[in-house]
Amino acid sequence: MASVCENETTPAGVARKPPWLRVRLGGGEVFRATGERLRSQRLHTVCEEANCPNRGHCWSCGRATIMILGGRCTRACRFCNVTQRPPPPPEADEPERVARAVRESGLHEIVITSVTRDDLSDGGASHWAATIASLRTDCPGVTIEVLVPDFGGDTRAVALVLEARPDVFGHNLETVPRLYPSVRPQARFDRSLAVLRQAADAGLIVKTSLMLGLGEREDEVLESLRLARGAGVSILYLGQYLQPSPRHLPVADYLTPETFERLGQAARALGFGFVASAPLVRSSFHEEGQTAFVRARRAEVQPHSRAG
Repeated sequence: MASVCENETTPAGVARKPPWLRVRLGGGEVFRATGERLRSQRLHTVCEEANCPNRGHCWSCGRATIMILGGRCTRACRFCNVTQRPPPPPEADEPERVARAVRESGLHEIVITSVTRDDLSDGGASHWAATIASLRTDCPGVTIEVLVPDFGGDTRAVALVLEARPDVFGHNLETVPRLYPSVRPQARFDRSLAVLRQAADAGLIVKTSLMLGLGEREDEVLESLRLARGAGVSILYLGQYLQPSPRHLPVADYLTPETFERLGQAARALGFGFVASAPLVRSSFHEEGQTAFVRARRAEVQPHSRAG
């Protein structure tokens, strides 16, 4: 895949970030108010914990990503900046606090994600379902997108989340199968693919995302996209991996915007309903195209639901 030249490095031999990855965080009253209200409910946001460069854009557009079930993860994925330590028990009032924060913030779209909780018997699925239910009750009209872990492959746990009927069900493949041992050592590509297939079989809009620049080959990316589409995924996001700190996996390649555009075109040719493919794209990034796609899909389904 096309990437920056090998000689574009710092004296220490680390590839410099190319100019297309430099972005201003942004601000404004809506941005500040959103952050204050989320923090007032003692909520974790991926926007802040991952130091996402897009949070100014997303918050100003009425979209935010809240991380439930605490800020400590039971896994040690080598790309992730979330703390890997034994987590505390789930907070019983968190679903209500999430709904209150969303309602008071005036958000139009909310993405709920979580750390992986292998310490819980259901992986936290019942907590997920309660959070979606609280949002449905207290925040009518808000689009609910979830970005779930793999729940250890427990289909009953996945079903708990599916039965709560989020508007978009997301689970990230993250990378190609060959790189799982080094990138996601406690996960499996086939298990993640099965989670996506289960959601598609339940009739939900299904979404996944891959980080590029970890050393994958283009043929591996295209094969992963074919498998995702075959599992029923209809929304695909592709973005550049950025190293959170020196202790995380280094960036192997900075892919050019032209490469992302070519891969996006290939994904659309495979039949994905909506594709976002660019260096700064993240799985919870606000895209008007996705919003329109989800609204159109819901409009197709609702008449059939009423008729039934």
